[in-house]
Amino acid sequence: QCVHVGTGRLRASKAATEVILNVPETRVSPLENGLQVASEDSGLSTCTVGLWIDAGSRYENEKNNGTAHFLEHMAFKGTKKRSQLDLELEIENMGAHLNAYTSREQTVYYAKAFSKDLPRAVEILADIIQNSTLGEAEIERERGVILREMQEVETNLQEVVFDYLHATAYQKTALGRTILGPTENIKSINRNDLVEYITTHYKGPRMVLAAAGGVCHDELLDLAKCHFGNLPSAPEGGLPPLPPCSFTGSEIRIRDDKMPLAHLAIAVEAAGWSDPDTIPLMVANTLIGNWDRSFGGGVNLSSKLAQIACHGNLCHSFQSFNTCYTDTGLWGLYMVCEPSTIQDMVHFVQREWMRLCTSVTENEVARAKNLLKTNMLLQLDGSTPICEDIGRQMLCYKRRIPIPELEARIDAIDAQTIRDICTKYIYDKHPAVAAVGPIEQLPEYSKICSGMYWRRE
Repeated sequence: QCVHVGTGRLRASKAATEVILNVPETRVSPLENGLQVASEDSGLSTCTVGLWIDAGSRYENEKNNGTAHFLEHMAFKGTKKRSQLDLELEIENMGAHLNAYTSREQTVYYAKAFSKDLPRAVEILADIIQNSTLGEAEIERERGVILREMQEVETNLQEVVFDYLHATAYQKTALGRTILGPTENIKSINRNDLVEYITTHYKGPRMVLAAAGGVCHDELLDLAKCHFGNLPSAPEGGLPPLPPCSFTGSEIRIRDDKMPLAHLAIAVEAAGWSDPDTIPLMVANTLIGNWDRSFGGGVNLSSKLAQIACHGNLCHSFQSFNTCYTDTGLWGLYMVCEPSTIQDMVHFVQREWMRLCTSVTENEVARAKNLLKTNMLLQLDGSTPICEDIGRQMLCYKRRIPIPELEARIDAIDAQTIRDICTKYIYDKHPAVAAVGPIEQLPEYSKICSGMYWRRE
């Protein structure tokens, strides 16, 4: 009978194992100029192909902060052989999508298209990366577009809080600056700034041509040699080094009692992408979890903090985050609260963090590990997220970590690992705090710091 009860679960785990074993391999080939070509062929009729460039706002200085993002806007505004209209019509007629985004450490340009159109998609990407005209009229027009985008970002309080969090956590360093840059920079960035950024950073060793879906790796490699083979490799003195960014425990408070809700984030310094501690921190992040009033649930929620928040009506929502960069990271919690519940919510968040350091149980860790593995697999649903995963991992790790290896690294974690790693990164550390809104009830910074170690009351 016991065996019979477990057969459904056994069948499900077998199926999951088969899915993992059936994942096609990620093939990687370097070009002579240092550009990496990486792809996963799943035999679909569609594909995603993109260029991942190790150059985001972190490589800027105060004077040119905002250039990487400005360049992303200029990419689709015409090249030496295609006007903006020609480019848009060509993409439209292929039934394809062309997109780009800039983060603090990476700039990405990618296309989604039918697999048969892979050669045209790669050629278009090569054209916009290497031959953008960067016309004066287009630069002036995009200035206005970016300034409007800044106004939109300022209405998204979560983005505002995270920008403040970076500004205080990494003050006076490149990670502390915003991706869009300050208004005065956007008004003053000129064509020379854009050209200088391209010539300094858009080098072969800094780039990955990644593809997923219906993609033949050998065909992609030939296309890369043809269209990207002439990209410059690293100069004699080597590539510009990554600017170091040190973490500072500190706070930013923007009090506005006219706002209905308080938005705040609290974080400690965490590990960079390639640090072995990153995986345990991801499990710890999953243990805290996230919650929203619209979720329902209650006593049945797996996250202890969600149970407390739900029963005590302590917040509208919260989400734990683990933001990684090359050599540092932010691990913490973002929450939206009524003015009167901020103090209690911060207290219970810190109490839960202390519990991770001292008394988290094996059952909780096992459940969090399963949830993390499920979430990782669910995120790789479709050619675009897989392509993103390949591009990002190739820049971060110089390889794509196979799913079985990731699973094995997650499986190796137990409650003691979580207690040790959380003690290392959270216990008695000074956090970075960013808060916006009616935050009169937010405890003083010294009080928040005193909640970062266990006190017997």
